[in-house]
Amino acid sequence: MRCPTVEVQDVWFSYNGVLVLKEANLTIRQGDFLALLGPNGSGKTTLLKLILGLLMPDRGTIRVLGRPPGESARRVGYVPQDVNINRDFPITVLDVVLMGRLRHGRNWSRYSGGDGVAAQKALEQLEMWEHRNRRIGELSGGQRQRVFVARALVTEPKLLLLDEPTASVDTKGQTDLYTLLRELNETVTVVVVSHDVNVLSSHVKCVACVNERIFFHDAPEITEEMLEMMAYQCPVELVAHGLPHRVLKDHEDS
Repeated sequence: MRCPTVEVQDVWFSYNGVLVLKEANLTIRQGDFLALLGPNGSGKTTLLKLILGLLMPDRGTIRVLGRPPGESARRVGYVPQDVNINRDFPITVLDVVLMGRLRHGRNWSRYSGGDGVAAQKALEQLEMWEHRNRRIGELSGGQRQRVFVARALVTEPKLLLLDEPTASVDTKGQTDLYTLLRELNETVTVVVVSHDVNVLSSHVKCVACVNERIFFHDAPEITEEMLEMMAYQCPVELVAHGLPHRVLKDHEDS
């Protein structure tokens, strides 16, 4: 039986009095490749930030790798939704990845030999080592996203969280990135926030829909209830484009 990597139990959260999550329950197990789906503003990014310990729930509990979120931060890699970067800034690919090794009280001059080895390993794993001396702004969108994933992997995390990682990537780059994440999933638990429902059938292992509550399906499939909850307007068209569609029983809160 696989151990839980993340446990979310009866979590409620509000922004300035506006309810975002309520009665949220979710267990992410070791080795899962989970897609988090849902309409804009449904609480997907909020859920990631709660797991990271960047936000605190109004009530309920969250455990990450058996500990409170903030105490597990070094074992969690994170690729945020918007990685703002000045393309003219003279920072190299290697510098960006090494930033993942920075800790409080350390500056750029204090990188160790071990940091360099870890950065090389991550870049090689992402097939970006040959680009290590290029400026980050010279890369394509797909290449930049690989570098940001490498930065998240440089601490050898047990859990990798990615928020809309293919938002600014072309179709080929999206396919390549999800294929890479599936390979990484052999050793790392992966959670991806995405609007790209086409990824489900061939890459992820399970799906959770977020819309205040969390609805979990332990299979890579889209159901009629999911589509309704995510406010898609034409499920018939989506199915006609080749998505797997097996109607399950009514959702129950996880």
